[in-house]
Order: sequence, then structure tokens, then C-alpha cells
Amino acid sequence: MTAADRMRRMRERRKADGLKPVVTWVARDARVRPTYSTHRLLEARSLAMHAVIAQKIEREPDLLNIARNNLTRWRSRWDDDVPTWYHEWCEIMHRPWPEIAAIITEPSEEGARLRQSSPFAGVLSAVSTRRQPPSCHCSRHRLPRGPLTVLRRAV
Repeated sequence: MTAADRMRRMRERRKADGLKPVVTWVARDARVRPTYSTHRLLEARSLAMHAVIAQKIEREPDLLNIARNNLTRWRSRWDDDVPTWYHEWCEIMHRPWPEIAAIITEPSEEGARLRQSSPFAGVLSAVSTRRQPPSCHCSRHRLPRGPLTVLRRAV
């Protein structure tokens, strides 16, 4: 049996199971919710960017001062009603670097929640953020231009 025959048989089985071809095989029942989520993609992008931030700070520990300075600058925005995330980040920033790195690269709901108010803005240059792999960009955004993008498209 050839590969084409095996593929035809698989398609017939899936069609008999009530599936229809779109881009991937999905159920015909409209009540089934798709697993695709732009929010998930943005969380994955945030995690990837914080992994790059952790690597960069590991090489240049002085960059941790950017996050500390951001927290100091942000504190002047509020009089008495300081957000809870601000206090959380202040407490985190007093920990040793390995613990901070583990927190910002944690692939959990807690890690994602903390990354939404991350003080690490400014650690990566604009060029670094544009070089994120296309898989980290939401489909509604234009793909970045840069050496990494060109290499991935050529492959």
C-alpha cells in the first residue's frame, strides 16, 4: 500500500467519524469550541520574551537595575491606592537573581499573571523584541522584519 493510499484511507475514516477537513480535522458540531486562542499566543510570547530577558540579565547582571528603576518610577503614579502587583514585584525584586529568573520564566498561571505587570520593560532593545520567532506573534499582527525572520522563512 502506498503512502497516498494510506492517506486516502485515513481521510475516509475521519470523514466517517463525522469530521470535516478545514486546516486541521475538526468536529462538525458547532458547539465544540476551538482550542486556538490569541491570549495563549500572547502568553507564550511573553514567556519567550522573559526567557530572553533572563538570559540577557544572566550575562549582564546590571540590567536588573532597569526593572528596579521601573518599579521606583511606577511608585510615583499612585498616592495611597497602590496595586497589589506592585507590592508583589517589590518583594520579588529583593530575592536573589536565580529565584527572580525562575519566577519570570515559570510556565504556570501564576507566572503568566506576574508577567502581565512585569517591570522588565526596557531590558530588551526594540531589535530584540522584533526578532522573536513568528510563532510567538499573534496572527493579527504583522510579522517582524529581521534576520531571524528571514532565516526562518528560508528554512
